[in-house]
Amino acid sequence: MTRNDWLLLGVLSLLWGGSFLFAEIALTGLPVLTIVWGRVALAALILGLVLAVTRVGLPPRRAWPALLVMGLFNNALPFTLLVTAQGQITGALASVLNATTPLFTLMVAHLATRDERITAAKAAGIGLGFAGVVVLLAGEGLGGEAVAMGACLAAALSYGIAGVWGRRFRAMGIAPLATAFGQVVASSLLLLPVWLVADSPWTLGWPGKGPVLAVIALAGLSTALAYLIYFRLLARAGATNLSLVTFLIPVSASLMGWMVLDERLEPAQLAGLALILAGLAVIDGRLFRRRAAEV
Repeated sequence: MTRNDWLLLGVLSLLWGGSFLFAEIALTGLPVLTIVWGRVALAALILGLVLAVTRVGLPPRRAWPALLVMGLFNNALPFTLLVTAQGQITGALASVLNATTPLFTLMVAHLATRDERITAAKAAGIGLGFAGVVVLLAGEGLGGEAVAMGACLAAALSYGIAGVWGRRFRAMGIAPLATAFGQVVASSLLLLPVWLVADSPWTLGWPGKGPVLAVIALAGLSTALAYLIYFRLLARAGATNLSLVTFLIPVSASLMGWMVLDERLEPAQLAGLALILAGLAVIDGRLFRRRAAEV
């Protein structure tokens, strides 16, 4: 990767890591579904404007059923689970648990496809990663924090399903930007009736400037801009190099939580993070291939 690619990768990790911070700020004045619907609806508006300016075509009608599934598993469900969990745990811890997404993606791909099988090395990486999850969950019992951590793992599983499901859009010949727009539109439509019933937004008072700006940041920075950078990096650096962002997001989220909200990861949480990242490194394999080449 070039220096500019590394810079974009760092920016992407800050944008996605920042989503955990923005969610915590938004929760100080807004209910969960209002935050999530505001995020996807505003992101749809922004990406729609980008599509119009760049003259990228809209997704074809035949793609919308698949986009509804993508919007459910890549946006509506995991966003809701993560923001709900952050009512009980810190954004830093939520980001650590969210780093298990590649582990779930591997397992879903193994079950759902014929070309993505779990090798012995990948199985070892999955084992290390889930050992980290066990360390994180140890001692929590059945309290609210354990339930919230379970919600984060469910969100990671949802992302894993979306990662496998999303492969069909390239075969359909749909531009990545159009796919991003389609899924946030789909998730906005899926969440709209639930949001109206659950939050009765017309009864909500003014939440304050901070929560409103946090939702705007979630939509504009952590969703719309992040998608634009993601697809640019995907085209320039490839999916394998782009996967490195998985290692950076928990670090970015933890640093921002510490600097802004004075949050800290406990020793057991740091140990769990270390095991999860070690598992991801084993699955990724590049570090070990490089060392083998040097010997």
